[in-house]
Amino acid sequence: MADIQKLDVKELGKLRAFSHATRAGGFIFVAGTLGTKPGSFELVEGGAKAETRQTLENIRTILRAAGADLADVVKVNVFVTDMARFGEMNEAYLEFFPSEPPARITVGCAALALGAFVEIDCVAYKP
Repeated sequence: MADIQKLDVKELGKLRAFSHATRAGGFIFVAGTLGTKPGSFELVEGGAKAETRQTLENIRTILRAAGADLADVVKVNVFVTDMARFGEMNEAYLEFFPSEPPARITVGCAALALGAFVEIDCVAYKP
């Protein structure tokens, strides 16, 4: 168990009940992340597309703190509160994964924390 490390990134807001990520060996498990402005719990304005961009920027920040980047992501889970916004979420998502994207699922859900449209978690691998 000595090869397990909890990661928290000072630049991002975080509730006490969560770690931003956990590194276990070469795997980095990034917790569900929202499109909040750095250092706060305030969502960016602009809807699902803007939130997706900010969410992925926040995930990039977390991964970099773990010594990895978006290119190391192998699995993504996307949660959206309105599947009618799937297209705009996907447009922003593809800005970050333009070719050979990681395995992914998108799940429609009733509600997310802070009233967000989008929440994303992922697994990266960086030995």
